[in-house]
Amino acid sequence: MNITVIGAGNGGLALAGFLAMRGFAVTLYNRSLKRISSFIKSRVIKLEGEITGSVKIKNVTNNLEEALKDAELVMIVVPAFAHADIAEKVSKYVKDGQIFILNPGRTFGALEFYNIFKKNRVDKDVIIAETQTFLFASRTSNPGVSHIFRVKNAVPISAIPSTKNEKLKKVIEDIVPEFQVVDSIIYTSFNNIGAVFHPATLILNSGRVESTFGKFEFYLEGITPSVARVLEKIDAERCSVARTLGIEPMTAKDWLNYAYDVLGNNLYEAIHNNAGYQGIIAPPSLQNRYIFEDVPMSLVPISEMAKKLGINTPAIDSIIYLSSIMMGRDFYREGRTLERLGISKLSLDEIKNLIYKGV
Repeated sequence: MNITVIGAGNGGLALAGFLAMRGFAVTLYNRSLKRISSFIKSRVIKLEGEITGSVKIKNVTNNLEEALKDAELVMIVVPAFAHADIAEKVSKYVKDGQIFILNPGRTFGALEFYNIFKKNRVDKDVIIAETQTFLFASRTSNPGVSHIFRVKNAVPISAIPSTKNEKLKKVIEDIVPEFQVVDSIIYTSFNNIGAVFHPATLILNSGRVESTFGKFEFYLEGITPSVARVLEKIDAERCSVARTLGIEPMTAKDWLNYAYDVLGNNLYEAIHNNAGYQGIIAPPSLQNRYIFEDVPMSLVPISEMAKKLGINTPAIDSIIYLSSIMMGRDFYREGRTLERLGISKLSLDEIKNLIYKGV
């Protein structure tokens, strides 16, 4: 199996090494040479943490056409705000039978990707899918070196339309058995736990981040009991939207048990019982994907869908507004709105038909 990983950041570097250590022929692509220049010749990736070892991958390149030439599976590991740009670029080189997986899609990333392929009249037989979260927590410790804190037990994944899930399962179960195929991208998109954990925690710790340059543990020190209560409220609003869309969501606390085998009487306890979060340091500034990705590409579409369904989301909306003020941006305007996704004028049944059947 020839696998191409698009994006050589924290996640992409780790995933490329992880898949190569499982015996697959891996090509790692990054748009700029800066991230890959130190190992573009050696092609060696070193993994530390829960998984250790060094592995030589098939190719490292900043040429997208070259990266996609022989790819059977394309793992896209870039911030969600770059999904549309990647879709535009890869649509020029698509071949029959390729599988494109957004790791993760955040909220409706696969739908955005799918729409761009349709707009560009990609007529190849491909599968577009998204995961609910990234497979592991990882950080690049040195050029070509990735520290994997913990591989998650299981990660939900779905294709759009859902009619392609059976084929997706047959291919992916032997490559990443941790991926569990679920009913639809409604499930992956509205079980978006990053939307719950990332933006609010960073915003509520903004003073500490700016005064210490992030020199504290993001989860274990940044999520205090009062911060956790805000997260629980955001989570409850997300779950309300998900249920109205017809799925039974995992609460954030239940997800921690599903992904990490941790328990707690409340969200605060469960987070602090998770050894997989130990050592994960906060971002050094607020100029970080926890805001620029998770607010416009996660919270905004959840909020927009809530409004369409007549559900109030005051906690989610507060984080969107605060983030917009602090960053001097309008994330509602910039974000993954229902209009941008092409579903603002569709009824709920029409949205489901698009997602489940592609019609």
